Amino acid sequence: MPHESERGAAAVEFAILLPLLLMLVLGTIEFGRAYNAQITLTSAARDGVRVMAIANDPVAAKAAAKNAAASVSTAISNSDITLSTSVCSTGAQVTLTLKYNLSTITGIAGPFPMTGKGVMLCGG
Repeated sequence: MPHESERGAAAVEFAILLPLLLMLVLGTIEFGRAYNAQITLTSAARDGVRVMAIANDPVAAKAAAKNAAASVSTAISNSDITLSTSVCSTGAQVTLTLKYNLSTITGIAGPFPMTGKGVMLCGG
């Protein structure tokens, strides 16, 4: 049986550690979300640049990148997607860059600017 002087010690220790534990859990969630968004943006940029390299169609390339990045945000616009060239000559290199600002769930930090980049040789 605990002493009378130790009765509130557990509550005080919990009150001191709770903010630290919450920050750790929320930070892990935010990091996981940001990591997933980065992987998705990079994959979307690769999908878009693949369309450009094969079909030589900048409009279709941007649409493919937007569709592939829809799980991150449906608000990505064509101005957030840049192609290094509008005409893909066989053997030349084309780059598609996709930019997005990731807002945080907690609002403690952010938004975080993120970039997905895909590079491929034209002509398949």
